[in-house]
Amino acid sequence: MSTSSLRIAIVVGEASGDILGAALMQALKTRHPQIEFIGIGGPRMLAEGMHCYFPQERLAVMGLVEVLGRLRELVKRRKQLVADLIAAKPDVVIGIDAPDFNLGLELAVRQAGIKTVHYVSPSVWAWRQKRVLKIRQACDLMLTLFPFEARFYEEHQVPVEFVGHSLADQVPLSVDQTAVRAELGLDPAQPVLALMPGSRGGEVERLGSLFFDTAERLRGEMPALQLVLPCATAERRSQLEAQLAGRDLPVQLLDGDTAKALTACDAVLIASGTATLEALLYRRPMVVAYRMAGLTYWLLRKLVKSPYISLPNLLAGEGLVPEILQEEATAERLAAEVKPLLQPCTQRDTLLARFAEIHLQLRRGAAERAADAVLRLIGRA
Repeated sequence: MSTSSLRIAIVVGEASGDILGAALMQALKTRHPQIEFIGIGGPRMLAEGMHCYFPQERLAVMGLVEVLGRLRELVKRRKQLVADLIAAKPDVVIGIDAPDFNLGLELAVRQAGIKTVHYVSPSVWAWRQKRVLKIRQACDLMLTLFPFEARFYEEHQVPVEFVGHSLADQVPLSVDQTAVRAELGLDPAQPVLALMPGSRGGEVERLGSLFFDTAERLRGEMPALQLVLPCATAERRSQLEAQLAGRDLPVQLLDGDTAKALTACDAVLIASGTATLEALLYRRPMVVAYRMAGLTYWLLRKLVKSPYISLPNLLAGEGLVPEILQEEATAERLAAEVKPLLQPCTQRDTLLARFAEIHLQLRRGAAERAADAVLRLIGRA
């Protein structure tokens, strides 16, 4: 291991990137103690010793209208950051997620002779596939969380390494359902359904009442059914409490505690998104539902190339879990799909075995693999 100093630049744009970035910094410091970090990071990365050029929150923008309102600032900040990084001459620049900001930055610094890595693939395999041409120009190495992403880049001659998903490293291979049910005051002998209608206000607005309607229908057939719902934020809890008002529906709302909800439950009714991966890792059968604006859905149906939207099905390459979208997502349909999952059966056991296989496939020590790949790229492994 070399003892000479390294300077590594990392740029993240949101909280999930800060988590990945901090874990990567820890792994790099373990392998190469004489190291300096510069760039843009959140509180976790700052705690690891990053010198930050400006607050990460200035890049954390979601939604077309919001981006347009901040576009001038974002362009100006990227231009200045490119200049700062070129002047600092780091050994490598690592962009974590935030592809609309980071790929342009990576292209500029790579043209100046600096090695570049992009960590967390944009969804080029699903839509806007021509972006892979820009990615090929912008980065010396793509690090992916999922194996199907790596296969896509290999087919398009982009240097790539599948490193696994840090969530798969964090979720234990077995959990104590009995202990968590006792902690939550749930009857260990009766079925438990977790409701997870999303973490964003728009998702909860479209799915919250639908999920509660579904739960009411299920309790009409299974009166002993117990319900838990982890609220992503205080704002989402207030929103859900308003949707529950006037209903005779005993839902236990948890502040965060997604892990407890998934450990305690027998099955999950869940919005499409990263939470479906977490449900898979906890080996919980699920029904995936989603509703979006009609025009958005119409456009995505024209643009998206993948036959699946949920991560369990994308990872398996087959329809392991039901995906119920748009007008097909009714309380009657969802209840019919969920009910069999709350009871033991051979099909359930087969599904959970597949989930276990995928967990092991993703559980690779993501941060350590990413650190090793970066150091190999710059000849400092």
